[in-house]
Amino acid sequence: MFENKMNRTELSELGEFGLIRHLKTIIPVRNASTVKGIGDDCAVIDRESHFELVTCDLLMEGVHFDLSYYPLKHLGYKSVMVNLSDIYAMNGTPQQIVVGIGISNRFSLEAIEELYEGMLLACERHQVDLVGGDTTSSHSGLVISITAIGSVAKDQIAYRSGAGENDLICVTGDLGGAYMGLQVLNREKQIFLDNPNIQPDLSGTDYVVERQLKPEARGEFIAALKAESIHPTSMIDVSDGLASELFHICTASNKGCRIYEDKLPIDFETATLAGEMNINPTIAALSGGEDYELLFTIKQSDFNKIKLIKQIAVIGHITASEAGLALIDKSGHETPLKAQGWDGLKQ
Repeated sequence: MFENKMNRTELSELGEFGLIRHLKTIIPVRNASTVKGIGDDCAVIDRESHFELVTCDLLMEGVHFDLSYYPLKHLGYKSVMVNLSDIYAMNGTPQQIVVGIGISNRFSLEAIEELYEGMLLACERHQVDLVGGDTTSSHSGLVISITAIGSVAKDQIAYRSGAGENDLICVTGDLGGAYMGLQVLNREKQIFLDNPNIQPDLSGTDYVVERQLKPEARGEFIAALKAESIHPTSMIDVSDGLASELFHICTASNKGCRIYEDKLPIDFETATLAGEMNINPTIAALSGGEDYELLFTIKQSDFNKIKLIKQIAVIGHITASEAGLALIDKSGHETPLKAQGWDGLKQ
């Protein structure tokens, strides 16, 4: 079929999320067992006794990772973690993964074994089975596609769409570290390219570099929430930046929000490096992405319970939709939030 060039819409005009929204309008759902298709962290399938969760992520060399500074073992580990994070973001438990890779003849058997060693380490850490996949040749660099499968009790599932007015907005861990790690790696790569006699210096940046090269899916917080009998009213993982994820929750829930700059959890090393590199740490937290923390909302009645769980910060609250989305800065001024995180189709 030939394309009508007189009626051409560039994908860069839509962006990744615009494309997803468009596809959602043209892709039908035919089976009663399909509870949720496109539009959340996972597809949701009714298996009678429980909901099955299915998610897929594609990692492309030159788009999502740079092998000049990405060890293959770390890459394998990360490729699994980003998928398990989506399962946890539905309040579920991951159980299996299926791996597809496209490789060129520049990779040896030993290199592929190193990649899978990282995948298997991630699987071991989260008690997940690697149960199959596919391999093919690639002429455009290394391609990794992983599908993760999990489950959740029907009364425990958390969608993006459940946030209620006055719910509290919470986030696990800290934000902006992965973005600053990427800045460090790119800086050291450029220094090396300019002068190969100068070796990369990553001293004092261990934490942020690890946040970029070896992120962790936050399953321990799902267990902690269940232990305190806290059921998130909505949830998403922070893969594309805090601001973008807040837009996803608020759009799906038809709500607005207010978050507070002085409540954002930012690690000391992240803030220090941001200052050295003339980057606002708040911008790194809001728009950096790849932290893979869990962003979720809870009812106000659960506030005393959430305080018992370490490394969870309450950063704001949900409002009526007409109030929009805004950041209250450290001076008390209100600034509209902008979703400026990672968008693969606009890079």
